[in-house]
Amino acid sequence: MNATSLATGTDGPPSDTLAFAVLKQFRLIYGSVKQHFREVESSCGVSGSQLWLLHEIAHLPGVGVSALAERLSIHQSTCSQLVDKLETRGLVSKQRRQDDQRRVGLLLTDKAAAVLAAAPGPVEGVLPQALQGLPDDTLQQLHASLADVIAQLLVRDERSADKPLADL
Repeated sequence: MNATSLATGTDGPPSDTLAFAVLKQFRLIYGSVKQHFREVESSCGVSGSQLWLLHEIAHLPGVGVSALAERLSIHQSTCSQLVDKLETRGLVSKQRRQDDQRRVGLLLTDKAAAVLAAAPGPVEGVLPQALQGLPDDTLQQLHASLADVIAQLLVRDERSADKPLADL
């Protein structure tokens, strides 16, 4: 017996019941992510994606926008927009790097320290934390299975893949 037959009690293809059970799992994940982002905004006044940026800048003072975007797995222009919002709010400052005056590094302001102190964890979000806690073989299986789901979608928003979950 394979996993499908165990889950459905049959030797045939997955039933609607199994498809709906998986749909409920997606809802639970999505709802949990949204709830966490509401808690973040309520606690510290910034979005979940902004909080993650602040956290990364705190751990890598002087980091550039490109490297920051790569660390968060988002598009560079999206990261730049988030940084601009944080700078406007007085949470981040941009400074020319000593080693290369053409490059700009990001630093936190004193105001950002209070935001980080008020923030509920995990700062990167509940889904990235959960995924990072999975073993590699499980992540590989999940990656392949989600690719199969995406292949079945009749409508896809490819641009969403490079945006923070908090901004979707």
